[in-house]
Amino acid sequence: MRQDKREKRKPFDPQNGQEEVSLEDVAFGRHATIEALKAKRGNKLFLQEDLKSANIEELKQLAAEYTVAVKWVKKQKLDEMTNHENHQGIVLRTTPFEYLTLDELLAKTDKESERFFLMLDSVMDPHNLGSMFRTADATGVAGIIIPKHRAVGITPVVVKTSTGAVEHIPVARVTNLSQAAKKLKEHDFWLFGTDMTGTSYEKWNVAGNIALVIGNEGKGMSPSLKKEMDELITIPMTGHVQSLNASVAAGLLMYEVFRKRLT
Repeated sequence: MRQDKREKRKPFDPQNGQEEVSLEDVAFGRHATIEALKAKRGNKLFLQEDLKSANIEELKQLAAEYTVAVKWVKKQKLDEMTNHENHQGIVLRTTPFEYLTLDELLAKTDKESERFFLMLDSVMDPHNLGSMFRTADATGVAGIIIPKHRAVGITPVVVKTSTGAVEHIPVARVTNLSQAAKKLKEHDFWLFGTDMTGTSYEKWNVAGNIALVIGNEGKGMSPSLKKEMDELITIPMTGHVQSLNASVAAGLLMYEVFRKRLT
């Protein structure tokens, strides 16, 4: 079941006598705010009161187009709303991000001839996740699958790092990735995991419906999920470090799929 998109009342903060603004319910920065407005997730736009530029005028016009109220506030207020992240003087209060079930994701992408999904096994760093979304949008990934527990979700930092790409890729949130992998196989998907030993990505056959699985930043793929893989893919390396950053490895492999499907 999809989440209720109505704005939820925030818990009362006894220290300042005001409702808390949940960081789950804001987008900040120019690009992330523009994409959230276009996705019709905006509730109220907060702008730093001393900012004047063409970008600000563009945001005001876009807010008016989507009937979103605008409020001018001090920078301190925006700092508090974003936990002192780089908000560029722009914060949008949003409706909660709408996750899909795996069945909904499969139905939504059913008309695509060769679907390419990204499955993330307990990725914890929001900057890694945001970077993966940005690359996924650029390389034609049809959907992303993440676990409900022990992993980062679609937070404001993810939205900001993705420059709004999260608004363009459907996301399924599942309870059990191993069960999700089994269901993908039932729908004729080939599953590929990443590992230090395996087939070189240069020899990777990316035909048909495929799902690329990226493991946790420190532990990699869980043993139970690894058992579901049809093939393990490796990126040849030289040097002294053991592995690439998760978002870097994911980006390289996403572009490999994109490259091979263009030729």
